[in-house]
Amino acid sequence: MLTQASRTVPRALPLALVAALAAARVSATPRPPPADTVRGSVTDTAGHPVAGAVVRLADLNLSAVAGADGGFQFAAVPTGRYTVIAYRVGFAPVVVAASVPGAPLTIVLRPSVLHLAAVTVTATRSAIDPLTSPLPTAELSGEALRRYQEVSLAHALDGLPGLRTLSTGEQVGKPIIRGLSGPRVLALDDGIRLEDYSWSDEDGPSVDARLADRVEVIRGPASVLYGSDALGGVINVIPRELPDGRGRSGFARGAAEFYGATNNDELGTVLRAEGASGALGWRVTGIGRRASDFHTPPGNDSTPTGDLYNTRFHAINGEAAAGVRTDRASVMLRYTRYGGAYGLLDGPPVPADNVSGPLRRLSDDRMQLTSEVGLGAWRLETRSQWQRHSLQEVSDQSRTGDSTPTFDLLLNTYSSDVLLQHGGGGQASATLGVAGFYQDNATHGVVPLVPSARTLGGAVFALETTPLGRWTLLAGARAETRHLSADSNATLKLSAQTRSAAALAADVGAVYRATPRLALAANLGRAFRAPTLFELFTNGPHLGEARYEIGLPSAGPETSLNADVSVRWQGRRVRAEVAAYRNQIDGYLYIAPTATRDSATQLPIYRYQQARAVLYGAEAGAEAEAAPFLTVRVRLDVVRGQNVDTQQPLPLVPPPRGELETEWHATGLAWAERAYLSAGEEIVTRQLRLGPFDTQTPAYHLLDVGAGLEETVGGRLIDFDLRVRNATDARYTDFLSRYKGFAYGQGRNVIVRLSSGL
Repeated sequence: MLTQASRTVPRALPLALVAALAAARVSATPRPPPADTVRGSVTDTAGHPVAGAVVRLADLNLSAVAGADGGFQFAAVPTGRYTVIAYRVGFAPVVVAASVPGAPLTIVLRPSVLHLAAVTVTATRSAIDPLTSPLPTAELSGEALRRYQEVSLAHALDGLPGLRTLSTGEQVGKPIIRGLSGPRVLALDDGIRLEDYSWSDEDGPSVDARLADRVEVIRGPASVLYGSDALGGVINVIPRELPDGRGRSGFARGAAEFYGATNNDELGTVLRAEGASGALGWRVTGIGRRASDFHTPPGNDSTPTGDLYNTRFHAINGEAAAGVRTDRASVMLRYTRYGGAYGLLDGPPVPADNVSGPLRRLSDDRMQLTSEVGLGAWRLETRSQWQRHSLQEVSDQSRTGDSTPTFDLLLNTYSSDVLLQHGGGGQASATLGVAGFYQDNATHGVVPLVPSARTLGGAVFALETTPLGRWTLLAGARAETRHLSADSNATLKLSAQTRSAAALAADVGAVYRATPRLALAANLGRAFRAPTLFELFTNGPHLGEARYEIGLPSAGPETSLNADVSVRWQGRRVRAEVAAYRNQIDGYLYIAPTATRDSATQLPIYRYQQARAVLYGAEAGAEAEAAPFLTVRVRLDVVRGQNVDTQQPLPLVPPPRGELETEWHATGLAWAERAYLSAGEEIVTRQLRLGPFDTQTPAYHLLDVGAGLEETVGGRLIDFDLRVRNATDARYTDFLSRYKGFAYGQGRNVIVRLSSGL
């Protein structure tokens, strides 16, 4: 795929490259007074150094690891005020403000077993305390990310309040946020949009969670900063910062991870090397995963048991990145790949499916160029990307290359964002931005699901966050326009046509810090979503659903108005949040039956229509240190969706869910520096409000158990994790599984993971 990608020259990247090189040239011209150094030490409450603590200079995307004496430093930092974050497993993260020039910092970490997020950057595009973010946020990072990461990003995030997974087996998952999924949930890679065929149930976000340092989630609309599709929320996969070699000797280091799973004989490995010398930093990561068919628990005559044929997969993912930093500017070039092949079921599985059943081939290649330039009190940031996303489906002879794929789609997207940012470090912050993109979809194969088409779009936006005593206020707005040009297609009965659309988004929010530990938040946001090519122009049989589907070429953008309120508490031994929301979507696109049949196939005809829809619900999560050795976590979420025009429930709205987890942990053991044992019960009720095409499934509960330890061996930190999913091998049917009509969920699965340096 590298050879194919190199034939297409990204249109947006050269402009960004010129800007980045110009910025670097500026940094080489006569400079203002010499930059200073941010230095300090990290200790525990007894004054002992905390070696291995990670210290981040959030505003400049720099990180360092505290040495044996707890010391750290960042060289060549321009004059200004910055946000510094320090954290380590077993301690609560600490956020402090640093000034340059300024005195050395002494950061004291307090022991804590709670999973606390220090800051979030996705909510405002600059570092902010999650307690003071008007937008509800969640995070998966560190030890939790290592334990729960899977080949599917959605499955890894499934345990967060308000997030669920629309699954196609264990290898494909589409995230659901507050009852919305597909093109209504936006995925980002380091703040840059991921473009894919989100209308397809078998095409999830093309990013591997193991490339992430952390994954941040916004629950609720976020179109002001990120544009179309962010009606339900945003998922931002944030990679590790590149190493910084300034002020120290050059170095290189490596890390590795190996894992295996028993249910589907899954094996995987992660290998990473990184280093820095002076201003240059680099990193290379490779990820390989393969699995056989997965197993279900014992069943009955109507539901298959044992192997689910044609659910095997393999994937090769990874990244290569290099960047240069000076005291005023930074430039990074990053290539990422996500791809592989996975089998699908289109009905009850039979052994022949492993030879002739549907097989999806996915290849996603991205080249990103980012830069940051200091302009006094302001920062200029550019983010550009070329993404090549290929999706094919083959079956029968086409699996061996003897015939044309059933469908063959290729999406090339070129995008650039330019941001001008001011403030931070606990002060008022502002973000001004312009964004543009060009997208080309090429359709091949026997079945043209959508026409070949091109889309051109642009936007301007602004966001301001202001602290006023105990209050934090947020306001922002965005204006976006798009122009679509679709080619004629005889099979789809489509003539060549063009269409243009414009949309406005806005957001206002407020947070009141009643005490340093208690925050009350409210937010009102307007978001939008442009219709997909499939919703506009599909015109053909959908055999998997036994119907003939026709799009709505006149469809306009979906627009939503979302209101949510939340109460947050973050104390020394308890962390908790309760949130409630109402999201009204005008122009909601859905498919409905007609009274006619297609003359050629005799399938009933279904047409896309637009209506008003309303979703409302609540989510809650709490984590408490019940004893010095015991942590208890509780999560609850419920959502209700209604098509107001038809007075019917919306389809595939998740049923209510609750989770209870306990974890025993200890440090300073004779055989390990740190160890844990955990057990969690997930309880999912029946969905009583069934929408069109829904099938009711019974309530169920699943038991997960885990254990792990951390120990230094030969000077390297080693992590060992053991996790048993569905430990009792319970027989259950997931309402959100696309296989629920003919197969149970996955049976007992024992996952063993060994990591070093990751």
